[in-house]
Formats: sequence, C-alpha cells, structure tokens
Amino acid sequence: MERQKSIQRFLVLGIVVLIVFCGYLYRLMQMQIAQGAQYLQQAEAGTVRQQVVKAARGEIVDRYGRPLAINRSGYNIILDGAYLPGGTKANDVIERLLGLMDECSEEWNDVLPISSQPPFQFLDGYDTEVAQVKKNFKVNEYSTCDDVMHWITDRYQLGEYDEASGNYILRDDDGTVLKTYTPQQMRRIAGVRYGMDLQEFSIATTYTFAEDVDITTVAKVKERDFEMPGVAIEESAIREYVSGDLAPQIIGQVGQIYKEEYEELKNKGYRMDDIVGKEGIEKYFENYLRGTDGTRQITLDAKGNVVKVQETKPAVPGNTVVLTIDKDLQRVAQNSLEKQIKHLQATAPAGKGREANAGAVVVIENKTGDILACATYPSYDINEYRTHYAQLLADPAKPLWNRALLGEYAAGSTFKPSMAVAGLTEGVITPDSTITCTGVYQALGSYKPRCMYVNGPITVRHALQVSCNIFFYETGRRLGIERMNKYCSEFGLGQPTGIEIAESVGQLSSPAVKAKLEPGVPWYPADTVQSAIGQLYNQFTPLQLANYVATVGNRGDRMDVNIVRCVKNYNMDTTVWDNTPKVAQHVEGTPEAFEVTVEGMVMATQKGGTSYSYWGDYPIKVASKTGTPETFHLPNSTYICFGPADDPEISVAVVIEKGWHGYTGAPVAKDIFDAYFFGKSSDQAPAALGQLLQ
Repeated sequence: MERQKSIQRFLVLGIVVLIVFCGYLYRLMQMQIAQGAQYLQQAEAGTVRQQVVKAARGEIVDRYGRPLAINRSGYNIILDGAYLPGGTKANDVIERLLGLMDECSEEWNDVLPISSQPPFQFLDGYDTEVAQVKKNFKVNEYSTCDDVMHWITDRYQLGEYDEASGNYILRDDDGTVLKTYTPQQMRRIAGVRYGMDLQEFSIATTYTFAEDVDITTVAKVKERDFEMPGVAIEESAIREYVSGDLAPQIIGQVGQIYKEEYEELKNKGYRMDDIVGKEGIEKYFENYLRGTDGTRQITLDAKGNVVKVQETKPAVPGNTVVLTIDKDLQRVAQNSLEKQIKHLQATAPAGKGREANAGAVVVIENKTGDILACATYPSYDINEYRTHYAQLLADPAKPLWNRALLGEYAAGSTFKPSMAVAGLTEGVITPDSTITCTGVYQALGSYKPRCMYVNGPITVRHALQVSCNIFFYETGRRLGIERMNKYCSEFGLGQPTGIEIAESVGQLSSPAVKAKLEPGVPWYPADTVQSAIGQLYNQFTPLQLANYVATVGNRGDRMDVNIVRCVKNYNMDTTVWDNTPKVAQHVEGTPEAFEVTVEGMVMATQKGGTSYSYWGDYPIKVASKTGTPETFHLPNSTYICFGPADDPEISVAVVIEKGWHGYTGAPVAKDIFDAYFFGKSSDQAPAALGQLLQ
C-alpha cells in the first residue's frame, strides 16, 4: 500500500515537471522562431540615450542691425561622466589631456583662485572666489592657502606633500607609492577637478574642459580617445563679439553657471552645463537671449554603434536684442575720449590736467531718450576678458567699471542751468535782474566763497556764459535747498533714469544726506550755496548729466532713458518686445525760464563764453555748460551740451577725471557732433545697412 502511494506521488511530480518543461520549451520556441526577428532587433538595437540639443543664444545688434554679439560654430572639449573612470584613474585621464593641451598650445578652464606655481598663494583680487573655495572645502575663513591645498589634495587623491622630494606622493594603505605628482602637475589637475565640482559634474552633467579649440586639436583628441576615456568633442555655438572693444561694459559677457547661481536657475530650467549672461545686456536680457534647448534620441546597437538619430524636440534659438547704440558713433565717442585724455597727459601742465587718466561720455537722442553712445575710459576687449581677467581686475584704473552708468561725480558748474530754471520760475531772479559779482561772496559773514573773476553786475544769461559762481551762490541762497532740490529731482538728478541695465542713482546734496554722512552736524547756509554750484554732496552719473541736459534742451520734458530699442526673434522678422519712448516727467519750469537758460548756454559757446574756442563759427547753434568740480584730489572736468539749440537732436555729457578745466571735455563733444551731423569721423554712414530697426 505504501509502495503504491509512493509511485503515485512520483507520477504526479513527474507530470508537473513535464508540464513546466513543456511550458519553457514552448516559450523558447516562441522566442526563437515566432518572435525571433523581433528579439534579434532589440538585441542588436542595444540602448537608447537622450541627448540635449543646445539652442543658439540670441544675438545683440546696434540700432541699424549691425552685429555686436553673434554666434559661430566651434568645438569644445568635454568630460563625460558616463565614461570617465573614477578615483585616481580620472586624474590619469586628466593628466594625459593636459599634456595634449600643452602640445597643442591650447588653454583650458581653470577657476581655482590659487597661483599656478609654488609657493601656492591665493590670487589677488579674487576674494569672493577664495571665500567660495573655503566654503566648498569646509574650512574656516582664516585658513591659509596651505590649509586649503591640504584638503584639495585629500579630496582629489593627489597625494601628500613630501618635503624630501618636493613632490606630492600618493600611497595606498600599506604605504606603496601609487603615483607621484610634481607641484605643477598637482595644481593643474586640482584646477580641473575643482571646476568639475563647481559644475556638479556627474553622469547627467558633462563638464566643459576647454572651449573653442582649434580643429587640429580636435583631431588629436579623437586620435587618442582610446587612452582618454570620458574625453569627448562637442560642437557648440561659440559666443563671439564682433568688435570686442566696442561698449564692452554695456554688452557684458556670458559664462558658466556655478553652484551658488544654480540654486536659483535650476527652477528656470537651466542645466549646470548651460551658459548664462553675467554682466550688461547679456545678463539683464537673459530671458530673451536664452533659447529653448531641444532633445535628440540616439539609438545604439549592442556594440555601441549609432544605428539611429531622431530629433524628438527641435531647439529654438534665442531672440535678437536691438540696442539703441549707433555702432559708428560709439566708436567715435570711445576714440575721442581716449584721444583727449592722452592729449592732456602729454600737453597739460602738471597739477592742471596732466594727471587725467579716466572718464566717460554719454550721447542721448533728445526726442526718444535713446542712448546713441556710452563710452568709458579706460576700457577692455570682451574677447580677452577671460584670459586677462586677473590683470583687468587688479588694474587700479578699473577698466571693468562702467563709469558712464556707475561712476558718481560732482556736477560742478554744469549744475547751474538747473538753478537758472528754478530761480527764474520761482521769481527769485528775472531775465534782466543783476547780481553784482565782486569776486568774493559777502552774504554769509565769515564764510566767503569766491568766483574765478570779478564780473560786476551780471544777469543770468551772462552768468551762464562765463560761469559766475557769485550769481548762483545768491540764486541758491534765495531759493533754499528744498526748492532747489525739487527742480533738480524733476530734472532727474539723483533719480533712476529708466535704463534697462544696472546704474547708480547718485544723490542730491541735502540736510538728510549730510545727517547720514556727518551725524550731529547741522545744515548751514554755506551748505546751500555750495550745493547751488553742484558741489558739496551732489553726486551724479554721466548718464544722469546727459539726461539732465537733454531735459533742458527739451524745455522740460525728461525722457525715460533706453539702451534697448526692441527685441526681435532670431530671424529678425517679428518684434517680440518694443520699447516705446515716453516722457518720465515734465519739469515745472516756465517756458520763459527755459528759453532764457538756453540762451545763456548758447552764449557759452559764442565769443566770450567758456567753450567758445571749440565752437566758434560752428554751423550748428550749440548750447553748453562747463564745470570744474573740486574733489579730494585734483578737480574733475564736466561738460554738457546739446544741439541744435532751438530744436535739439542730441545731448552730450563728458566727464574727465582730474581733467581740471570744464572745457577739456568740449573737444570730445565736438567730435561727436561732427560725426553725427556731418559724418566727418565715420567711414560708413549708419544708413548703410538700411533704415533704423523698428
């Protein structure tokens, strides 16, 4: 009985095994015969990868469509985390790549703010970057460069410094030497590894090792890719600045995203390996210039060969930003400013202009508020920005600083037209009333400010012509600081101009400002009269001075200032955003006040005026005002003008640091007038590429 039960159990078990075997056999036959072709195709297909297709960045052009910032095709060397080995093997690959770059005389990205040669030191002028390094390696802010280098070599497995050999030696746990690096080798590899960290290098995020390399370098990298796994060539749109020295502080530059930026930018769809605007138009119009990346699906077979490439989402290029700048006039402004400063250095007496070393000039179109030119001296070339950054940053003349928009200067006597309009409108002076100039102002007791000349009884027109201090001391005293500043604010002094990029607001001299700067010191009548001639705490940008004099020329209409005329799509056939000119404010001055003031400014360019020697017999009637504001060092030169005086088209403001005499800015303004009205300094008329872009 028991034997019979055992036979039955074995029989049932055998049947079950047979059923399972038949099932496997059926599935095997189905896979090999019925569906064999399908599975063979899948096996041969291998894997599918998604690749981001970078969108071209929008371009930047001048008001006539002439290019300033464009794109061209180029090649970048990238490190791909999907193939780059880890640990010390990554260092070996980087070391080989660096050697190849030396052979090809190519540069690569290195953002580690530590000297390239021992003894290692933090780079001067890189305080922010040094602080970021210390933060990344979690050392305190007082750590030395040696402390930071210790943690760098530890993190990147670059060994420890050996005093006997003077090298960095990497050992395993039992002390066996695995690798020896010279200090220079260690520093170079560390620079690359640190850059990879900043870019959050991973399988998903590549690292751009070098940009815009020569085609011969591309060939050599491809020839040696077997010994450098993870090193690849990427074709990319390279940002190129057609005339890199033209308005660099306005156009700005682009750069890679860093960790501190990425926290904000990742929510806007940016990747760590994207390029983003860092300064100027490139930064402030990033949302328009940035394109929309596309995607590409790449199918590989089992051997890693590409069998199919399909664009699943096309890349959309960014928009084109049309500036208000006239490329030709910008060149004239830059060249003339530089020429005049160098002329002063060569010919002016010591202590009276020879020390001039910097300045700015702004040209505004009166009817629109468009900036036609905006120049700063000294300056730089955007195309050399990255390679010369350390020198530019350390230069005491500050070529990176946009003096035209960010520099704040006392206006000096260029402030007087605002006082003329205010005094005439408020009735504290009339067109024909006189104030007697004895050379010394006597109305404030022991405080006796002076005038350069003894002008005798003088009217407001004559006072503007010869820049009489005494007349405007008295006008300011009669007005009082509150009424003075009411009009000056309406003129835009100490107020935002409306420009689309960063600017300084400056300040009007006032009791409130004095209270902040000199707590507990009262406001004296002497402060009011000094403020009335553009001194004391008055501080304005050249841009504000240009818009202020344009407002005088417009007889009270202060325009919003524009540096961007419009934004068009990449093909320039559709307007995406238009910047319509508008009046920001109307100065509440009487028509007579403005006409009398303009007449006095015209007299300043005629015989007996402060800048007659530059404008005598000029075919266009020009209104101007000079200024020689005192500073803690040598006096600056300030100069404002507009023309034609009866119906102004353009206004100009020139500031020359340590320029001494106000009229030293007049030659710069005259060169600009010559170019604008007569085309004397331009090889190509602005209309050569067609009409003004709308």
